Amino acid sequence: MSDLSRDGTPGAPAGTEHPSSERELLPTATQARTRAAVRELIRPHRRLALGGFAVLVLATGVGLLVQPLLGRIVDLVADHRPPGSVTTPVLLLVLVALVQGAATMAGLALVSRLGETVLARLRERFVEKALRLPLEQVEKAGAGDLTARVTRDVSVVGEAVRSALPELARSLLAIALTLVAMAALDWRFFLAALIAVPVQASTARWYVRNAVPLYAEQRIATGAQQQQLLDTVAGAGTVRAFRLEEEHTARVERRSSAAVELTLRGVRLVLDFYNRLHVAEYAGLAAVLVTGFLLVRDGSVSIGTATAAALYFHSLFAPVNSALVLLDDAQSATAALARLVGVADQPSPEPPEAGRAPDTDIDTEHDSGAGAGAAAGAGAGAGTVTVTDLHHAYEPGRPVLHGVDLTLRAGERVALVGVSGAGKTTLAKLIAGVHRPTSGSVRVTPGSVRVTPGSVRVTPGSVRVTPPGPVRVTSGGAAPREGLAVALVTQETHVFAGPLADDLRLARPGAGDEELRTALAAVDALDWAGALPDGLDTVVGDGGHRLTPAQVQQLALARLVLADPPVAVLDEATAEAGSTGARLLEQAADRAVEGRTALVVAHRLTQAATADRIVVMDGGRIVESGTHDELCAAAGPYASLWQAWSGTRDTAHRTPTHHHRPDTTTVKDH
Repeated sequence: MSDLSRDGTPGAPAGTEHPSSERELLPTATQARTRAAVRELIRPHRRLALGGFAVLVLATGVGLLVQPLLGRIVDLVADHRPPGSVTTPVLLLVLVALVQGAATMAGLALVSRLGETVLARLRERFVEKALRLPLEQVEKAGAGDLTARVTRDVSVVGEAVRSALPELARSLLAIALTLVAMAALDWRFFLAALIAVPVQASTARWYVRNAVPLYAEQRIATGAQQQQLLDTVAGAGTVRAFRLEEEHTARVERRSSAAVELTLRGVRLVLDFYNRLHVAEYAGLAAVLVTGFLLVRDGSVSIGTATAAALYFHSLFAPVNSALVLLDDAQSATAALARLVGVADQPSPEPPEAGRAPDTDIDTEHDSGAGAGAAAGAGAGAGTVTVTDLHHAYEPGRPVLHGVDLTLRAGERVALVGVSGAGKTTLAKLIAGVHRPTSGSVRVTPGSVRVTPGSVRVTPGSVRVTPPGPVRVTSGGAAPREGLAVALVTQETHVFAGPLADDLRLARPGAGDEELRTALAAVDALDWAGALPDGLDTVVGDGGHRLTPAQVQQLALARLVLADPPVAVLDEATAEAGSTGARLLEQAADRAVEGRTALVVAHRLTQAATADRIVVMDGGRIVESGTHDELCAAAGPYASLWQAWSGTRDTAHRTPTHHHRPDTTTVKDH
């Protein structure tokens, strides 16, 4: 057996494995663009960056006095000086330690502050652009890709900023200034130390060349692993129904094994990396010791100076190893940062053209239950929707809509019905602007807002396709209407953590408490909202007061009332309530769409029977349209659906009442 994916497209059951190669992953920035983005983020904080760098230079420079002071002590002992002669060098060593410690602490604090500030701004940009990503793009990439970037990639970059960045900066400064100090002792010590550099440089280049693509591949594999887990868990019911537990477990194991294999490759790479570095360390130390022996024998330097040179080179082991260890973290963080910058760099909405009224960006808020996909200006007849020759396919060659033509008159409530996979949800989302059609158009008039293939731009009274670009809305050459013009309410409503009032104000940020209560009363939610411990200030969502499924949907409908769009699309907005709350939600939905043009994807045919008009879909096409009585009398597909719903053929012609309604059968579109 097989299930239907999307709207009637034959495919595997929910949770079926989609190889990452078939997914259009969210963009990843190039290395050059990632470096440029970092420079852009740091530029406003140049003083902080320079201050942190200067303090770290001071701390490192003071620390380099330790080796000469130890060398001085060696010379004093070699010359058989009295014990009191070492008092001054010892006191200076104590002073150096105190000054170096204080300066290092201050420098690392400044660098950490810089890193946290830049990371916070990057997070803000990432979240801002992630929220504006077209849902179609997110669906093609898979929720796992975005989830991995929001969680793991942000965590990796954050950890690098907090620990790796300050330590890496200090280590690099220590390496550079130590080599300068060795040259100051005697240029021949510096040349001897440079013997290790070619081996270290070639090793570092070899590592970076292999590590960058490896860590990038590891990030992708982690995203694919999370996507498979999400698919399997989300489709657990279907997986069990088709007895596919073992198959899906095997898929998760394959994704996990791929991620583990890449991790082990990284471990082997690091081990080879250190093996090569050890060769460089021993070669350099041997060269410095031999040089010191020859120079002391010739009388060119003292034993103390040769000792200081050897100590200098030995002191390089710690910062070099630390820098190279952190280089591993840096490569991992760079790969994660490139994935964040790739999303943060997504283009912003275009500015309005000169001589035109400012445009208003309309974004669909699918999860919250109130969003816009296309808009029209206010005015007489606002809310007429015209769908013309609409075709759509989620995958090339597998169309789900075929030449759909439909007109929703202003203020008309139209019910969309059909068997599972008929294309109802797809048509609803196209009208709401969630997806762009493969061909054809969706207009909301007046203002002629049109959704067509590619990016969309709207001008008063006409339509222009100017890919790429965002959806723009204007109204008759005047200032654009504030608020949403097409709002979508689905059964997948999200309750944000925070006060109930803030959750409602997502639809209208400036709404007062009385407006919120009016909206709640319109959908019969004011009683339970007023009974909450703190009323509208009660914290809901994660960690707060738990709302029932029916209350969550009432919250979404209240947002719709607050948004006050001329067109509303309800995609099974009462499906999650179950039988006990169905009647209440249907009444609330009726009041929420009163006075608006409404397209209702009806999972209960009692909703359809009370609509102004019923549109029946089958196989991605509209096959019937009319009132409940007209369609029942026609004895076509709708009459068959109604007979199956009502359970008796002799009552098929009668409009249902709320006194008798079978709630156990649904006609849902997946």
